[in-house]
Amino acid sequence: MSTPTEDQQIIAEDLILLDADLGESKEAVIERLAGVLASAGRATETDALRDAALAREAQSATGLPGGIAIPHCRSEAVTSASLGFARLNPKVDFGAPDGPADLVFLIAAPAGAGSAHMKLLSSLARALVKPEFVTSLRNASSATEIVTLVDGVINPAAKPAATTTAAAPVSTAKHSAAATPAEATAPKHIVAVTACPTGIAHTYMAADSLVAAGERAGVTVHVETQGSSGSTPLDPKIIAGAEAVIFATDVGVKGRERFAGKPVISSGVKRAINEPDVMLTEALRAALNPDAARVGGTAVAAGSNDSAGELGWGTRIRQILLTGVSYMIPFVAAGGLLIALGFLLGGYEISGVAEDIVVNNSITSLPEGGIAAYLGAVLFQIGALSFSFLVPALAGYISYAIADRPGLAPGFTAGAVAVLVGAGFIGGLVGGLIAGFVALWISKWKIPAVLRGLMPVVIIPLFATLIVGAIMFLLLGKPLAAITSGLTDWLNGLSGSSVIILGIILGLMMCFDLGGPVNKAAYAFATAGLSVTDTASLRIMAAVMAAGMVPPLAMALASTVRARLFTEAERENGKAAWFLGAAFISEGAIPFAAADPFRVIPSMMAGGAVTGAMIMAFDVTLSAPHGGIFVFFAIGNILWFILSLAAGTIVSAFLVVSAKQFVKGKNAPSDAELDPALATV
Repeated sequence: MSTPTEDQQIIAEDLILLDADLGESKEAVIERLAGVLASAGRATETDALRDAALAREAQSATGLPGGIAIPHCRSEAVTSASLGFARLNPKVDFGAPDGPADLVFLIAAPAGAGSAHMKLLSSLARALVKPEFVTSLRNASSATEIVTLVDGVINPAAKPAATTTAAAPVSTAKHSAAATPAEATAPKHIVAVTACPTGIAHTYMAADSLVAAGERAGVTVHVETQGSSGSTPLDPKIIAGAEAVIFATDVGVKGRERFAGKPVISSGVKRAINEPDVMLTEALRAALNPDAARVGGTAVAAGSNDSAGELGWGTRIRQILLTGVSYMIPFVAAGGLLIALGFLLGGYEISGVAEDIVVNNSITSLPEGGIAAYLGAVLFQIGALSFSFLVPALAGYISYAIADRPGLAPGFTAGAVAVLVGAGFIGGLVGGLIAGFVALWISKWKIPAVLRGLMPVVIIPLFATLIVGAIMFLLLGKPLAAITSGLTDWLNGLSGSSVIILGIILGLMMCFDLGGPVNKAAYAFATAGLSVTDTASLRIMAAVMAAGMVPPLAMALASTVRARLFTEAERENGKAAWFLGAAFISEGAIPFAAADPFRVIPSMMAGGAVTGAMIMAFDVTLSAPHGGIFVFFAIGNILWFILSLAAGTIVSAFLVVSAKQFVKGKNAPSDAELDPALATV
């Protein structure tokens, strides 16, 4: 086995498989190519590289139009940036819209790959949008010829194509959104931003696809690629002169405010690869449409592929709410854990006297109860103050997700009003949405040029705060407070089968996507209730945390008791999952779910439902929002907490073992992957 170096050639003949039958699934192809790279000394182990590539594949399919697939990843297992290539016969489905792929590049980058290597890999991605290069790959008669072709396009001296001057106009009439004669005579100057989560391939392929579409349509297209090989921001003068902007991103746009006021077409990055001509035509139409959507400061990441090229409202609202929740959680975690520590030192009665103790005592003038009571009061009060920002932070950052920084002040104010009138979490959510859209509306006011500099710092915050404050006080405050009070009373009144059903629902949600939107929604619902600290809310928090601990613990148990059903990498992940599960880090099960979702996820959900139901049925409570078994002091009825957790873990482990043993999966480990010594386990 060769030892790779930093200067080692990215592709070599021993990394190429021609006209090969690698199996019927993309998992099999990726696994085989990972093995080729590992055998050549490009990776320390096949399993780790395969799992990293499959985890990326689980985020979005890597199949591209034209029979191409580019599975890719960063991994600690990769020792040198490398390309594995397979020309398949038969073809294998990688999720491309036009059918299976016969040309597959596995792009493997070290976790800390330098910019030089990332530029080489991005050069390959760009070449794959050129038909002549793809044709040459199909016609190559030897591995040597493949190496020569690839070397020709990943040469560091090759001219980048991030910005291109337009070629002669080419009709786009063949596309469903073809330009009209009026559009064809409009000023042709478009800017674009492309970005994907990994920043290795799709970012650059989308850029070159848009540039190529511009060449065909006679349009100058300037693209800013916000990828792993670095990003050179577009010249402000180029942005200022652009007729429209295209955001083809799966993540947030860095410096979005630079494009404020421009007509915008937004989509996920793959749409720019699949339909660049259509997107360009939509941008040209938007440039001529005074009512077109414009960049108005919204911080929501683009991720939709709807036909209009704009984010659907369902996707936008979900991302807006998740932005608010993500910024709220640190306040919840810090405040909740400090409150729990305060209870540990000062007892549960500390909640009624903490403020008085902190104000009227000191380390040299201790209250009754001594140092423990004083420190408990201090910790409780710090936590309570942190918790007091929960609803304002939620509302403030929901508003920020809609209107950017001008939305912060009205959003936080809306949250504060919600707290004052008793509208709580629901009031903060509604108030944040109103504040954001009011601020966005005000930002579109046409005002004299001399006052425009005051818009983001004075005019928008002032009027948006006034409007949302008035709406909350005069119209919505009391109704929302009544809803919140009614919900609290309903939760406190739950008993018998009703409370068990709630526990089942929360357990299913926590185990469905392991940190995704559904999981976050259940967690946000539970943590918001901690600010009320009634028994029903504390039971919900216990159900959510216990159910969230089930997936990693279940996979750890399953990979221990039936080791032969799991690969070596999964068995190693299982060892780490014991601790991750105990600490309430649901993401510890993601490697298992990403590699085998149809057998793992339903099994996890079943165990989570069992645990959630038992927690609610046996009146288990929890006053800390995180920490798992390590915040045992904040758990009420801890014996039933442990029994409920154990029951769900055993159910999930049993189901996943049964599924792997009796339900055939596409990516089941082969005999070669399994340790023969474990054959009887």
